[in-house]
Amino acid sequence: MKKRFNKLQWGLLFTVSLSAGLQSCEKFLDLKPTNALLAENAIYDAKTAKALVNSAYSRFKNYNLGSAINLAVLPGDNVFFAGSQSQNIELDNRAFTVTNSAIVSAYSENYALINVANWAIAEIPKVQDATFLSGEQDKLVGEAYFFRAIAYFNLVRSWGGVQLQLNPTKDLTTLGAIKRSSVEDSYKQVLADLDKAEALLPADDAVTRNRVQRATVKAIRAKLYLYTKQFDLAEKEADAVIQLPKYSLVENYAQFFTLPFLSSESIFELSATTNNPGMSGTIWFPASGTPRGSYEFRPTNQIVNLLNDPKKGGARKNLLATRGADVYVNIYNTASPNLNPAFVIRIADIYLIRAEARLRKSNPNIAGAIADLNRIRGRAEADLYPTTAVHTEALLQAIWEERRLEFPFEADRWYDLVRTEQAEKLLGVSRNFWLFPIPQADVLSDPDLNGINNPGY
Repeated sequence: MKKRFNKLQWGLLFTVSLSAGLQSCEKFLDLKPTNALLAENAIYDAKTAKALVNSAYSRFKNYNLGSAINLAVLPGDNVFFAGSQSQNIELDNRAFTVTNSAIVSAYSENYALINVANWAIAEIPKVQDATFLSGEQDKLVGEAYFFRAIAYFNLVRSWGGVQLQLNPTKDLTTLGAIKRSSVEDSYKQVLADLDKAEALLPADDAVTRNRVQRATVKAIRAKLYLYTKQFDLAEKEADAVIQLPKYSLVENYAQFFTLPFLSSESIFELSATTNNPGMSGTIWFPASGTPRGSYEFRPTNQIVNLLNDPKKGGARKNLLATRGADVYVNIYNTASPNLNPAFVIRIADIYLIRAEARLRKSNPNIAGAIADLNRIRGRAEADLYPTTAVHTEALLQAIWEERRLEFPFEADRWYDLVRTEQAEKLLGVSRNFWLFPIPQADVLSDPDLNGINNPGY
């Protein structure tokens, strides 16, 4: 009978493959038979410790360039798919299946990243190497905790409560006995990892935007608190980031997504180079003209009209471009070499998190919420929200709509519609299908899942 591998086993195999790929000399990884893979000797000095954490960056970047966009953008209402791949057609039609290869890949990619992080957390503190700079070992472990946190954050908001694998996989026979945790407990693990990351990371510097810093942790924690409806805490974390002089909205809206990138807007951005490419504009570019693309990811008429409305979109019309009769997405505007970064989180997101938190907390700060909303609208040269005769529900809807206009082609829209419980009203997707299905191979092969998938599958 053919052996099935679940996501934890794939995570191990991906780690082994990745570790072997990073081997530059001597014995980076001593490979044993696949049912007894030992890797204690894989991380034995500063060089291999840094290589492992760098591999986490690479994995996270690859996820954000592919799976994150597919899962967060295609099921929403800002982009439609004009290609022929069945997995993307399913995502576009919100007809999620248990064998959808895009969903399966996203699931396994997050667990592969978690296993890399688990190895770093477990093994790097044991390394004795005088070439480590002061605090460098703690920094590497802090980065690993961050990556484990954000991988679980992406898993929970995509699949609900998940199996929490918190130790490195050393032997395939040891896998098992990990039941699904609740959504609440899964998010608690994300928070615990973020707290550990912040405690281990050094003080932020004034320039770095493409490596994890304490402010990165705070920004993701603010977003986590928004998802868990802890609005007072979300406001507090957002405050802490907004007050840092390092970050500010760029007044020319298009500046953050044009060369040289890494603007004051970015809290965390995954850079690309000619040797380490980023998001290609190919899937967004029209098939005619130069540069030429497949034009598979196209903006919907609705978002085109909203962005081109000077009262609503303002300068955000620059997110679109035209070529002949074709309107296309302009945020990923380089083809070869593909220098577009992956935008993980920007200060604009933090303003809108704070706006929503201020409005939804137990003691609302309506004026503060409007001020944050208008900070985003003002930068975009759109009409400001009125400050008199304010209706709370209308203001909340305006904040949610602003998120749509500010991040239409970044990995956010589907999750926002689910988080705000608008997916059924705006997209016609019943609550049973607000979560993606767990891959069928996992449900069938992993006894800890008891053959149970998410509701509706």
